[in-house]
Amino acid sequence: MPGGGAGLRRALLGARRAAGAASRGDAGGRRAAMSSQSRWLTAEERNQVLLDLKASGWSELGERDAIYKEFNFKNFNQAFGFMTRVALQAEKMNHHPEWFNVYSKVQITLISHDCGGLTKRDVKLAQFIDKAAASV
Repeated sequence: MPGGGAGLRRALLGARRAAGAASRGDAGGRRAAMSSQSRWLTAEERNQVLLDLKASGWSELGERDAIYKEFNFKNFNQAFGFMTRVALQAEKMNHHPEWFNVYSKVQITLISHDCGGLTKRDVKLAQFIDKAAASV
């Protein structure tokens, strides 16, 4: 968005998070109860991790506080093998990607639904996903 739209978007996301917490009746308690991996990123953390993730091909979604990347493999077997590795890690982390697969293409979106945005869990899973793709 031109003219400082990113700041406005972050402010709106913050308001949406607060509204969601309030509607659950846990404005302070839920956030305090989250693990360090599932808390929202500070502005400084967010800027740093987004630079690193964007350098490896991830993009920030404009309409959601999420990251997205598309992977292309030689064939369906490679794509499915990659997805299996990611699925096993996601299950260990109890953090599951939104994804779509057609033949050799895998599209992945990461967001922490319980927090309503990007968290350290998303960053950790994105880093694992990049390593898994590189090893195929």
